[in-house]
Order: sequence, then C-alpha cells, then structure tokens
Amino acid sequence: MKNKYALVTGASSGIGYEYAVVMARRQYNLIVVSNEEAIFSKAEDLKKQFPQIDIIPRLQDLGKQDSAKELYDWCKETGLEVEVLINNAGVYHDKDFLDDSAGFTQLILNLHMVTPAMLVYYFGQDMKERHKGYILNMSSVTSNYGIQRMSTYSTTKGFLRLFSRSTHIELREKGVNVTCVRPGAVATPLYNLDANAMKTGLAVGAIIRPEKLAEKGVNAMFKGKHEITPGFFTKILNLVPILPVWLLRLVRKWGWF
Repeated sequence: MKNKYALVTGASSGIGYEYAVVMARRQYNLIVVSNEEAIFSKAEDLKKQFPQIDIIPRLQDLGKQDSAKELYDWCKETGLEVEVLINNAGVYHDKDFLDDSAGFTQLILNLHMVTPAMLVYYFGQDMKERHKGYILNMSSVTSNYGIQRMSTYSTTKGFLRLFSRSTHIELREKGVNVTCVRPGAVATPLYNLDANAMKTGLAVGAIIRPEKLAEKGVNAMFKGKHEITPGFFTKILNLVPILPVWLLRLVRKWGWF
C-alpha cells in the first residue's frame, strides 16, 4: 500500500472524516480534501491515530467548474496514485428553488454533479488502465423523489445514483467497481436537530451514526456492490412509491411540509 492512496472529498467533518478513518484502518494512505481550513487539524488528528499512514491534506473548493481537473492534475504532479475515490463532498438546503441564491444553485450543481462525475472521469481513466480501482459516490434516499424545498438536492442526488449505476456496469469488467451509498438521516449537524430529537432518532433507528454509515459504505464498495441503502427506516422509505403530485400539492397547501 506504500504508494496507493484513498482520496476522500469533504473530509474535514462528519461522514467524510469517518470515511477517512475507515480507509486508514484498512492501511490506505490518504488524500483528504475540503474547502475548510479545519482539514489541516483533522489531518493532524488522523496522523496521531494512524502514525504509519501517509496523510496529505488538500484545501480546495470543489464547487467550481474546473475543480476536478485541478485536483487530478495536482495528484499527478505530486506523484499520488489514487486507488480509491470517495466522492462525499456536498451541501444541503431546505428551501424553495426560486428563494435560493443563484450562487448556491450553481454550487450544488457543480458539487453534486459536475465535480464528482469529472473526478470519476479523470481518476477512472487511470484505474481502468491499471485494471484496479474503487469509487464510492454519496447519494441520498431522496434520490428516488423530486421533493419540494429540496429540488436541487434530491435531483442532483438522483443524478449521482443513476450515474453510479451506469458507470458500475461500464467499468466492472475493467477491474473498477463503482458503488452508490444512499443514506437517510445521518447524525451530523447538517439537519440542525436538537439533542433530544437526535437521541430519539438514533434510539429508534431513524438516524444512523456517520461512523457506522462509513463502515457500511466501504464494506459495500470492496464487496463490489453497485448500491446500498443503509438503515432499517431508510430501506422502508426506499420502498415507498412516488406520491402523486396532486397529493403533494395538498400537503404543501395545508402546511404539513
């Protein structure tokens, strides 16, 4: 594993950091990427836990149009061979589409679709040539539905789901496995839940801990699965048929959501 690396985006906190921990336990060297300065202190924390692992922090905004090429070129220039790519970086808003800013809309489109797809394109070429590689894309259970106030979130996660499915089929015979992870609620600050709501959600299994999610995602990736939906309640949501638009309009009119 001396010269082989796992690249994790959005690794300065939450699920991304836990993915980095899981890969370090598996003796992979790490390239941890984030647009937050905290990535440097997180890299130091990881180094203390795993002194035998090479851990390289990279401060970069992946929400720009050419971010993937910039990151790929930097890895090539630095001589880093990426065997595992974990596309985790993302953002979340609960807001009507037209009430959001143009800047945020462009950001989520780039961060959830353009950058991960192009990272797969660039790093996937090298994996295909070596006939070995692993790619994990973080989608969401909302990828099944077009949800009001999550119009960009759910639909961009839907892109990641379908993109992962098609590239899994294309690349499997080339020695490269693509896995899509579709969680529901995760115990991170993303949802701004109070302590009691978080505790209840964890107790009944409606919310999954990020460290557990990361372990399940990595296990599925190395087992060659094309997709997983972790968590009992999330699996139930996955079985719910798409609700008719007229009913959703009534739900909105009545103020239920």
